[in-house]
Formats: sequence, C-alpha cells, structure tokens
Amino acid sequence: MEYNTQRRRLPLPQYGRSVQNMVDYCLTIEDREERQRCASTIINIMGGMFPRLRDSEDFKHKLWDHLAIMSDFKLDIDYPFEIVKKEDLTIKPDPIPYSQGNIRYRYYGRILELMIQRAAEYPEGEEKKQLIWLIACCMKRSYSNWNKDNVDNQKIVDDLKEYSHGAIELTKEDLDACEQLAAQRRSAGQKKQSNAQRKQNMGQRRKF
Repeated sequence: MEYNTQRRRLPLPQYGRSVQNMVDYCLTIEDREERQRCASTIINIMGGMFPRLRDSEDFKHKLWDHLAIMSDFKLDIDYPFEIVKKEDLTIKPDPIPYSQGNIRYRYYGRILELMIQRAAEYPEGEEKKQLIWLIACCMKRSYSNWNKDNVDNQKIVDDLKEYSHGAIELTKEDLDACEQLAAQRRSAGQKKQSNAQRKQNMGQRRKF
C-alpha cells in the first residue's frame, strides 16, 4: 500500500491528487490543440470544485494561474490571461517595520501610554477629566488581565502620574468615586431596561 505521504508533494493540495494527475497527463499530450482542449476541461473541473467563488471577478484568472503552477510552468498552451510568473512566487514581502520604543509596563501597552501623553496635553476642563477617568478605567482593566488579584486603585493612580511625568494628578478617592458613580449608572440603566421589558411583556399579554 502506498500512502500519500510517500508520494510527490502536491503544489496546490486543495485540488487533490486526481486533478494533479490530469495536469500531469496534459503535459504528455503532443498535439497542441488537443492539449489546449484538455487544459480547458481541467479548468472547468477545477472551477466546479469551488462553485461559491464563481461570481468573483478574477476567479477564472486565478484558475489559469493555478494550472500553470500545478504544471510547474511547463504547460505549453495559449493562456487566456497573463499568468503569474514563476519568479514572482518566490519574492518575499517587505518586512513590516515595528516600533522599537520601550514599553514601560507591558500590561498597559503602547497605545495607553500614548493616550496618557495626549491627555496630559489636553486643555483643562470637563472633557479632560472625563478622558483621564476613562484612561484610568482602561488601565485598571488591562492590569486586571495580567494580575487576577484585586487591583488597588492607588497603583493605577501612581502609574498614571508616572506615565504623565506628574502632569496628571488623580487621587485614589477620585477614582473610587468615579467607579461608584459608574456602577450607579449601570444599575440605573439595567433597572430602566428591566422595567421597559416588563411593560412590553404586559402589553403582549393584554393582546391575548
């Protein structure tokens, strides 16, 4: 018994070994017209394997590219499209530049650090207070993901001051009060939603 792992590796495994055998046979056909008809038949079979992609704009073009790849670019036929070049398949993409800046505390991340710097430069007012409070809440959630123990708000306040080089001074009591206010608002919103749902259910019962 011969296993697939012992056979030649398929260039495009998604088409299976049967289609690859068809391509290999097509390469052996000497008559050019017959070879062209064979290639067209193989394309129709390949397209039938992925019917949901038939409506895509470049579907046929991709099939002919795949046929060329499966034949190792040795199939001498008239391609209806300009097929991909063999050397283009080995071109490596340009490396993605990554920021080399050091992240002080990895559990906060670079984005939060930039947000704190922006908040420190923000003009004084109610919007700045709201922004600082939102950043502090994000810092607490991020820290909680790394440290499952209870997070002391004083730790968040100290880190916020350190990140902003002293420009943002938020007290532990301020953060405690903000969290209590947020909890009250969430509770009130849930209660309002529950009352609305109850009224809706009562209205449906009256219809019956």
